[in-house]
Amino acid sequence: MRAHFVACVIAGALLAGCGGTKEFAVDVPGGDAERGHAALVAYQCGACHVIAGVAGARGQVGPPLKEFRHRVYIAGRLPNEPTTLIRFIQNPPAMIEDTAMPEVGVSEAQATDMAAYLYRLE
Repeated sequence: MRAHFVACVIAGALLAGCGGTKEFAVDVPGGDAERGHAALVAYQCGACHVIAGVAGARGQVGPPLKEFRHRVYIAGRLPNEPTTLIRFIQNPPAMIEDTAMPEVGVSEAQATDMAAYLYRLE
């Protein structure tokens, strides 16, 4: 019985470390989700991503951004944390050299707002 419990704990820890989900709310200090929505539209992020609540956002180049706050990684490589996401949105190739996501001139304030919107998606 004890061996079975230990095996379950180890398996759960391994699964959580290999792409499990975050089950908590993510706060983005200084971010405004409404402005983030507007910025996602203005920068045409939906040309590459499916983004809930953004009209016409049906892109198939990047991953769909549904339930973004529950992801463990950004772009499959970076820890999913607000400061990392903000930096990634601002200049993706500086964070991941071989990313397909381009740098499009998003300011830190706009990236903060975009992150606030993305972390609210269900």
